[in-house]
Amino acid sequence: MTTSTLVKDEPAAGPESAPEARKPSTRKRLVPYWLLLPGIIWLVVFFALPMVYQASTSVQTGSLEQGFQVTWHFQTYWDAFREYWPQFLSSLLYAGFATLLCLMLGYPLAYFIAFRAGRWRNIVLVLVIAPFFTSFLIRTLAWKTILADGGAVVGALDALHVLDVTSWLGWTEGNRVLATPMAVVCGLTYNYLPFMILPLYTSLERIDGRLHEAAQDLYASPATTFRKVTFPLSMPGVVSGTLLTFIPASGDYVNAELLGSTDTKMVGNVIQSQFLRVLDYPTAAALSFILMAIVLLVVTFYIRRAGTEDLV
Repeated sequence: MTTSTLVKDEPAAGPESAPEARKPSTRKRLVPYWLLLPGIIWLVVFFALPMVYQASTSVQTGSLEQGFQVTWHFQTYWDAFREYWPQFLSSLLYAGFATLLCLMLGYPLAYFIAFRAGRWRNIVLVLVIAPFFTSFLIRTLAWKTILADGGAVVGALDALHVLDVTSWLGWTEGNRVLATPMAVVCGLTYNYLPFMILPLYTSLERIDGRLHEAAQDLYASPATTFRKVTFPLSMPGVVSGTLLTFIPASGDYVNAELLGSTDTKMVGNVIQSQFLRVLDYPTAAALSFILMAIVLLVVTFYIRRAGTEDLV
């Protein structure tokens, strides 16, 4: 038998055996899942389990003295919604107006930071997030002083006849701003404005400046450039900012508690009262789930209408 025959009979290492040799071990393949394990445990313990507990609480009946038992009483949901639907409507309206105001105020500032701030960019960004270094409660209480009767802000609004318009719309009462819907919306707008500015800035900062130069070369006016180039490319930031503002604002209760009155209560105030004062835990849990469902429906509809593929 010749050497050539032996070589031919010997099995060659083909391409099929190469992947098997490079196949990672089971330990290496499990590394990504081990890295995800702490986050999964955190979500299960502090999100999934509380949600399950609240879901079971919402279908219980009983009292604090006699104890609560799961009786699958789903009528609680309908009773809670029927009784407190005005507070749900107020929450959506206040959160919606606050989100719109945050967008109107935040977009120009984010545009300035992204394209015009220059070397002052970092300083302006620090000023945007500086309110977070102060307690949410303290910031809201400060607005009681800002909007106090006889203060400079109320006097200026009265002199400009702005309060006449807002009173006609039902947002203020005469020359008074505190304890009115306008005060609640102002507090929500101020507290959640950074949540709008930062996503807008991130989205605008990614836009290639050469696109603006190309628009100018094509004789587009600044308004046309903004409408055709800048704003469409910043839509991911607009959608992210509006969601980050609307979702927490719709469940807020601090601003309505400190800046509003009994007529401006939001559903968050009702939930807080049912949990801590009335001690009607099933109704409070049902209200929480109804609010979550409404917010999910509104957000889903908004994202689909916005057509932002990055978030769908």
